[in-house]
Amino acid sequence: MTVSAMHLIPVSFSRLSFSRLSLPRSSLAPVTLFPIIRITTLALVLSGAASLVNAHTVVVVNTHNAVDKLTQTQVADIFLARSTTFPNGTDAVPIDQSDTSPTREAFYQAISGKSAAQLKAYWSTLIFTGRGEPPREVGGASAVKKVLSQTPTAVGYIDDAAVDASVKVVLVLP
Repeated sequence: MTVSAMHLIPVSFSRLSFSRLSLPRSSLAPVTLFPIIRITTLALVLSGAASLVNAHTVVVVNTHNAVDKLTQTQVADIFLARSTTFPNGTDAVPIDQSDTSPTREAFYQAISGKSAAQLKAYWSTLIFTGRGEPPREVGGASAVKKVLSQTPTAVGYIDDAAVDASVKVVLVLP
């Protein structure tokens, strides 16, 4: 395509700005698609932002567990191997989601302020010194709920949208 067959069209999407976009002259008619693309992009961004605003991670236990409420510090102690029991003295078996889970990252950031890399370093130190082992890792929310239904002393975390009658919420994280 030669330069003479090209027409330069200024394009601007609110904060995203492209100084010039090169299109062949024959494609000038479809330029009316830009407002549609702009609106569609805005709708997708807003729908994603809305779901992030409403998403909360919750700490859950078996419905038959005597524990009704935990603090953020108690949850951190259980999941970071600083405590092996619930406040009532019964054993606590922490269940982790897979390390690729966004819920896991949000959970650990909320309870400890640690990033994924910092957590790996933390667990490496504890394992090397023999002072602790990381929680058992399972897939996602459905796997956590399955383990909780089979293990009365288990504690896990899931997205609040996955909460159902099979689990009891003991803490809602910010």
